[in-house]
Formats: sequence, structure tokens, C-alpha cells
Amino acid sequence: MTIDEVLQLTRVRSQKDLYPVQEIILRQVWEGKTYTSIASTSHYGEHYLRNLASSLWQTLSEILQTPISKSNFRSSVESRSLTPEERELIEEFTRSQCLATPLEYPGSPVPIGSPFYIHHPLIEELAYREVAKPGSVLRIKAPRKMGKSSLLLRILDRANSLGCRTVSLDFQQAEEAVLDNLDKFLRWFCANISRHLELPPLLEDYWDEDMGSKVSCAIYLQQYILDKINSPLVLALNEVNRIFEYPKIAREFLPLLRSWHEEAKRIKTMEKLRVIVLHSTEIYIPLKLTESPFNVGLPLQLPYFTEEQILALAQRHGLDWTDSPDADRLMAMVGGHPYLVRLALYHLCQNSLTLDRLLQEAPTIAGIYKDYLRSFWVTFQEYPELAVALKQVVKSERGVELDPIVASKLVSMGLIHIDNNRCTLSCELYRLYFASHNFI
Repeated sequence: MTIDEVLQLTRVRSQKDLYPVQEIILRQVWEGKTYTSIASTSHYGEHYLRNLASSLWQTLSEILQTPISKSNFRSSVESRSLTPEERELIEEFTRSQCLATPLEYPGSPVPIGSPFYIHHPLIEELAYREVAKPGSVLRIKAPRKMGKSSLLLRILDRANSLGCRTVSLDFQQAEEAVLDNLDKFLRWFCANISRHLELPPLLEDYWDEDMGSKVSCAIYLQQYILDKINSPLVLALNEVNRIFEYPKIAREFLPLLRSWHEEAKRIKTMEKLRVIVLHSTEIYIPLKLTESPFNVGLPLQLPYFTEEQILALAQRHGLDWTDSPDADRLMAMVGGHPYLVRLALYHLCQNSLTLDRLLQEAPTIAGIYKDYLRSFWVTFQEYPELAVALKQVVKSERGVELDPIVASKLVSMGLIHIDNNRCTLSCELYRLYFASHNFI
């Protein structure tokens, strides 16, 4: 059995899902990690992990009808195949989950409880632990359509279960006129927090022209919002990279976030605030190290899907790719990009086309990715320097060095990877598509 089959069988036999920390233990022990090592990377206490693992070994021993311990876990399980009955149980369980949930068209955040969400146990558990800490800052970075919003839904759901109030602000909703003026922006910021918490926006009672917008904003947050609610507030700021395009706002607002994190160490009320920052690119606006919110708190970066995760997701779509090269073929084209993988599986599940045809048409204007690929043209028309840089990458077999700011923007679009300052395309789909189009 593979580790994924072990996890599936455990869920089916025990009739309950594993907690993220339990999955972390099983995956890490499978890889030969010690409890000390697991504790170090997961930030859990070693004693707690050992106790939790002990109950896991007992559960697995009962399920597999053989003594299982840390020392023999992989050796005992890997050599054993799923029985036909166990495989049928897993397939039936997966089908029942999928039948209970209508097939979702990819593009929006994956709903809570959806079988089409791929968990990242270590990342999720770290996020859950961080958001429970007073005054914490959690930073989630990934290119667009990598699953940041889907992860955020789960973090906010966990925060709600812990008794926190939650507010999610999307900076893409701020109008340009708002982002051109610091006072308007901070008033927009405070008014939206009030609206989400169903509190009257008493801006005029706290805004003082003599003290300035930043101090007024901080006072409003501390003395009105946080004082008014009786529980911690988890404030999620989505698409923060939008304000990177407005340097005047960024130079004032980002240090303000940092100051709230620092104030939480000495002001009791500010302990109630926990901030989540979601962004898709680095910030290249000069900020002092002591003012930037991007060097405090816990940073998390979302990964691309592995072949095992693609196999699991295919199964949830009713596709049996276990003994076929199909997952590898799809991954070779889209590189494990979550949205591109899910869009392919959605269309295959609809029986509208075969994988051969899908892959053949993928980089063309007749393929399922045509709208997604066409969306890049809008950005290239607005920022032709990005098109020029991408063309260099497309033509290079070993990768090229690009201007850091330009490279960062291409990373945020999900088009390239950077390794030791050398930029390469994220997947074969982009190479085939852009090589066949004169896009500059």
C-alpha cells in the first residue's frame, strides 16, 4: 500500500476523517522522520505527538489485524496490498462523497467539506495554530489560482470554531479613487470592518484630522472595534499585492499593520487582533526592516499538486488512474497547477473529451484552457515589459536571469519558477502556447 491508501483505508474503517496533525504524523513517520524532527517542523510538543501516535498505531493495528508501531509502520504496510474488499470500500466511500456533492466547476474557492479539496495537512495545521495566537500575523503567498482563497475559507472556519469573529477584506474591491488617497483608503478599511461585524460605522466619532489618518484608524480599531466585540478578531486581507501598485498607500499602510503586531505585545486589547495577509508576489517598495509586515509572523507558501494528489483527485472525480500513466501525462502538461488540474478533471468527468484530445488541444485556442491563457494578454498589453521578459524565458532551455521586479510579477501570474535567480516556465502548457503566438 501507498501512504495515501493507508490514509484512505483509515478514514473508511474508522468512519471519520483524520485531523491534520494525525495525517502529518503518518506521512512524516512513513518518510522515516523521528518524533523530534516532526515536533520541530510542525511546532507541536514531542510528548503530545508521541501520545497521539500511540493511539494511531493502535487504530491501525485493529484495522490491519497486525501489530503496528512506529518502527514497523512502513515495512509492515508497504508490502501489503489492499484487498479487493478494502479497495471496493474505498471506491464506494469516494463515490458516495462525490455523489453527495455536485461536480464543481473550478475557478471559485472550494467550499468547506467538498471532496474536491486537496488538503495540505502541515500547512493547514500550522495556520490553525498561528491564528489561535494573540496578536499573530499569518502570511500566505502563492501565484493566482493556487488555492489561497480555499485555504483561507478553512482557516476562517477553524477560527470561528474557536470562538473568534472573522472579517475578510478583498483589496480588489477597493476603487482606484480610494487607493489614491490614504485618508479615503483607511476610512474604507475601517468602514468595511464595521460592516462585516454588523457594527455602525462611527468614523466621525474617532477620526481626528489633527492626529492624522493612521492614528485615527488605529484608535478606531482598538477603542471601538476590538473593545466592542467580546472575542478575538481574525482579519483576513486578501490580494494585498493590489496596494503594492500604489506606493504612497503601501508605504503608510503596511508599516501600520506591523505596528499593530508589535502593540499586541504590550496592549491587552490589541492581543485580540490576528491578521492574515494573502498576496501573490513580493513587495519591492522600500520599507525599513522594522516597518515591514513581511518579516514578522508565520509565512506559508502553497505548493503545486504532486502526482499522488492528482491521482487522489482523479479518483474523487470517478476516474480510475491507479494503474495508468494518465496522472503523469496531465502533470507533464500543467505541472501540478491546482486550477489547471481541476479544470482538466472536470471536463474529463463530463465525458466531453478524452485525455488524448484534451492534451492535444490544451495549448490551442480550441482547448479547455483558452480563456485562462487569453487572460494573460490583458496584462501583457498593459505591461509590455512582461511580454518581452516572458519571450526570453520561452526561448531559453536552461532559464534566464530577469529583472527582480519583472520576474516577481511573472511569478505572481504563475507563469515562471525561479531557481537560483534563473527563471524557467512553470509548465509545458505555457511553453507550447506562447511559443506558437507572437505575443509582443
